[in-house]
Amino acid sequence: MLAGRAVAFLSLTWGVYQSLAVPRATECGLSCSQGFACKSHVNRNILSGFCRQPPTSMPRRVLEAMALSTVMKCAPHDDGCSLLLRVRASLTLHESLRGLEACSMSLGTQETHCHSVRVRRASRQLQAGQQLQVNFDCFEVSVAQSLYITVRTVPHFCGVQLEQQYHVEDCGDEDVGSNVPSCHAEKLSYWVDRSRKVVLVQVPEAPEGPDYYVRLCRKWFTCVDAGAPVKVTANSVSREVSLPYSQELPCLCLESWPATPDAVRIQTCPFEADTEALWDAIRYHPGNQALSWEPACPVSGHVSLCWRPGPGAHCHPLEHSGRPAHGGVQYSRVDTQPQLCLKFSTSLGFWVRCPFEQLRFPAWKMTVQPAPSRGHFRVTFFSPSPAHFQVRLCHPKKIWPLACHRTLQATALPPASVSRGNLTADPAAAFVDVPRDEACGPDTCIQGWRTDGHFSAPQQLCDLPCGLGVPPGPPAPTRSLGPRLRGPRAWQEP
Repeated sequence: MLAGRAVAFLSLTWGVYQSLAVPRATECGLSCSQGFACKSHVNRNILSGFCRQPPTSMPRRVLEAMALSTVMKCAPHDDGCSLLLRVRASLTLHESLRGLEACSMSLGTQETHCHSVRVRRASRQLQAGQQLQVNFDCFEVSVAQSLYITVRTVPHFCGVQLEQQYHVEDCGDEDVGSNVPSCHAEKLSYWVDRSRKVVLVQVPEAPEGPDYYVRLCRKWFTCVDAGAPVKVTANSVSREVSLPYSQELPCLCLESWPATPDAVRIQTCPFEADTEALWDAIRYHPGNQALSWEPACPVSGHVSLCWRPGPGAHCHPLEHSGRPAHGGVQYSRVDTQPQLCLKFSTSLGFWVRCPFEQLRFPAWKMTVQPAPSRGHFRVTFFSPSPAHFQVRLCHPKKIWPLACHRTLQATALPPASVSRGNLTADPAAAFVDVPRDEACGPDTCIQGWRTDGHFSAPQQLCDLPCGLGVPPGPPAPTRSLGPRLRGPRAWQEP
């Protein structure tokens, strides 16, 4: 179920989060925090694996932190912009240290570039123990490039270095796509054949141009293969490629790039509006009674368990069941009631899925009938397995939740007991007698739920047969009083 008309779009993490502008840099340079005398040093651009043992007087944590970010350097006459990687690092000075070295290695070509900053000897001796902040702004990078960054001391002491992988923004970033010339490359033509579940791609004809790769991928932080890349050579007779897919997902994207090192990859997502499939990935594991949901695409939102008293009714959240919807959720010891549902909430609406509603999972049932002792109703629970139950009396209000009081513990029955009037094949599991004068109060409902699990949806029975002369056995259904929520009927057919 979808609130309002928010059908076409969903607030997903691959969306407009890239719209923030990339910081600008006027020139390439290296800098140190104020008060330190530093100078840049020309490196051989070779990341050596040799190191020496650190002196015992040097703390092990002289390298405190490293921060990476992309900056954009733009030409003054609107000739386009280039991208630089900014590396920030902190070093606690020691008499044995001469400076810092930062190296960037492309994961695609294994090409390595290094820059270093040296601290003058006099400055090292005077300011030993103080923290030095260094900015490296001279690493030229490409759109969508994957890099491995290493920062270490000069000289290189064994075990004293920081490492991090970094992915440069792609052309899907609004600022990068508008200002970097390589993002203005011609995009491929494509169309979707939903009946055959294929994406047909037309590669532009360029006899003197490079070969092309095309593939389908699922876009998370990077694009993960959803099929093998297909290569289209420049002299191919056919420039059309057919890419099959199994499911239409909003993060399933078409990616293309020239067959050249560190080429810019162009991505487009044909199924951005197809969000329904995301909410159907619900699994139940009978062995440990676990209910889980694993999104096929990155989602920004909230998940909770809720219970729905009847078809089309509002689904009311269960306590302590709210979870963020970033990477899937799992609930343990879940009761398989048809009324128990999962509610997915995003900034543009909500969706409800009730996994036990259609399939015939084993579920307990509740009935209300006159008790053998006069002046009481007997609430009986029927269950396919041993279980414990409670009952409470509730008064509907115009605004949810109900006003409930008088909680009663049901008495467990032997597993083999059978109750007269049981309309199911399940044995009676428990019962509780409720005083008629309490149950027949104005707008009173009886609510029962299972207590030996972590999450259970209650059953609620209203409009009780409070008139005189009611024969024993299951009561007949009565009318609903206005907007009151009604649960499954106690006299439900098997």
